[in-house]
Amino acid sequence: MFRRVRRIHFVGIGGAGMSGIAELLLNLGFEVTGSDIKDSPVIERLRRLGARVRIGHSSENLGDAEVVVYSSAVTLDNCELVEARKRGIPVIPRAEMLAELMRMKEGIAVAGSHGKTTITSLLAYVLSEAGLDPTAVIGGRLEKFGGGARLGQGPYLVAEADESDGSFLLLSPIIAVVTNIDPEHLDHYGTFERLRGAFASFVNRIPFYGVAVLGVDSDGVCDILPNIKKPFVTYGFSPQADFQVRSYVQRGNRISFVAYSREEGELAEVEFGIPGRHHALNALAALIVARELDVPMDVAVGAVSDFSGLHRRFEILGEFGGVLIVDDYG
Repeated sequence: MFRRVRRIHFVGIGGAGMSGIAELLLNLGFEVTGSDIKDSPVIERLRRLGARVRIGHSSENLGDAEVVVYSSAVTLDNCELVEARKRGIPVIPRAEMLAELMRMKEGIAVAGSHGKTTITSLLAYVLSEAGLDPTAVIGGRLEKFGGGARLGQGPYLVAEADESDGSFLLLSPIIAVVTNIDPEHLDHYGTFERLRGAFASFVNRIPFYGVAVLGVDSDGVCDILPNIKKPFVTYGFSPQADFQVRSYVQRGNRISFVAYSREEGELAEVEFGIPGRHHALNALAALIVARELDVPMDVAVGAVSDFSGLHRRFEILGEFGGVLIVDDYG
């Protein structure tokens, strides 16, 4: 049924989460149009792939679109959304389109206040190196993929889950990762309790045969554990975690640690080329998911070691006068 729709219009197409979905749909053969408030290299890339993108919002931008997708940054009174509703064109949030794409594959969704993009891109890279040919929608540019999206022929789709407006509750992944939960987006949720409740609902959307991977160094994540009704494992520096970072060391711009299981003991010695304790947690989360998908640990660890990071996500540009220069907009 989804294939009956051919022409898809994106409002806010240059956004990190939107551009990846648009690129994926272009690669699947759909006609993609879009609009945004300013031009960017991301939009230029979409144009090269065949998208027709206009700068500025106007009701005329819709053309003959059959569905309109909007980002969480776009207000519901946007003139293009208003015109689409007037014409009876379906208007859907980004997450609903992502959910439709996820229905075609087995979905792996990464949620949390911090670390989503790093884990999503790292996991996509690991699965690619393992020969599983994943599809990926990433909120950043991964050099190996040439952008923020990858269309693979394998069974898995890896994507970020945006909790900011609650739309991540439209997703039904087989594996859900929650990195941490901080009191953010309270303009939408009202209270931290409601935000935590939304994360619990997100995790409980996985099937009975799925698994959640939960970061228990976060108090917010620990708070939702009693409400989780589906299988889950935990990770962190915490000695109570099922999977732990141990023997953490940082040398220059690289870190090393031991990935440890409470049931099995030491799993692997891991090196990662992005510094910081939080990145050790990101690497461990990716390794746990890869393990759940039966990727050999030595293959996964090798891919983690080779991973060079994302454009403008703690991207190390060099050193000047003894000072490390890092580009990070997240």
